[in-house]
Amino acid sequence: MDTGTELRHLRYFVAVAEELNFRRAAERVHIDQTPLSRTIRDLEKKWGVVLFERSSRKLVLTPSGEKLLEEARKLFVRLRRIKRVVREIDARHREPLRIGVADGIAQPKLAECFSSWRALASNIPLEITEMRAAELVTALRREEVDAGFSFGVPDDSVIVQEVAWSYPLVALLPPEHELATREVLPVSELLAFPMIACDLVRLPGLRLQMDAVRRQYAESPVIAGEARTLAGYVTRVATGLGAGVADAGHMAALRRTDVVVVPLAESIHITTCVLHKRQSLGVHDVLQRFLVHARTLR
Repeated sequence: MDTGTELRHLRYFVAVAEELNFRRAAERVHIDQTPLSRTIRDLEKKWGVVLFERSSRKLVLTPSGEKLLEEARKLFVRLRRIKRVVREIDARHREPLRIGVADGIAQPKLAECFSSWRALASNIPLEITEMRAAELVTALRREEVDAGFSFGVPDDSVIVQEVAWSYPLVALLPPEHELATREVLPVSELLAFPMIACDLVRLPGLRLQMDAVRRQYAESPVIAGEARTLAGYVTRVATGLGAGVADAGHMAALRRTDVVVVPLAESIHITTCVLHKRQSLGVHDVLQRFLVHARTLR
């Protein structure tokens, strides 16, 4: 990097390159749009390259811009690694363990995992961020979080997914449903009724796990609607729009009185995964300890 180029130039460039919109990028880096645009033009002038194709309708990265975005991201990842290594040496400035929680997970075992970890590693701050499954994958790839919890994400060569724990699958029914008075339900009998499903984009892991159950126990289940969140899923069942299934952990946490929970005759479990980025030299010590800790809750 030449001496006239600062990290500020690259940080602003990454914001514009990812947003492809100067107004949104300016809001993201908390400066006015005019100085942001001037900084990008200054970077192009210093390096003698064109980073964006500009028109009245859209902003497009040039091949040079795409390459700079790739390399700038690597640089900022490297800087975060350096910061972590330095801070880990000085216990007075211990870097937090950053955890992403996707899919609206609110199971008792998740809280147990976090609380027992804090007791084991009280000198390491714990930073928890809620996000969507797709956002978790991006955050892990960019090393913006160290680990995450999800019902599962699409296969990715960079992301490691391991079973953290599981809960039994239970039936969810509105109180007036004809099966609501049963003490135990066979899955096939439940799936004979219209079911609520999870949105594949917002809750991919949960949708795929539920689809696997439906394929195994029903020839042609009827999907009455889709929900983007677990709260929306339970609300649709409570409203009477269809029957549902959920893990027993979430139902214990929610304790909804407008939904009847009935155990299933079959032993079927919903799996919660712990995820982290694959590293060629292995994960750092603190993260390795946390991953082992999470898997002890199975």
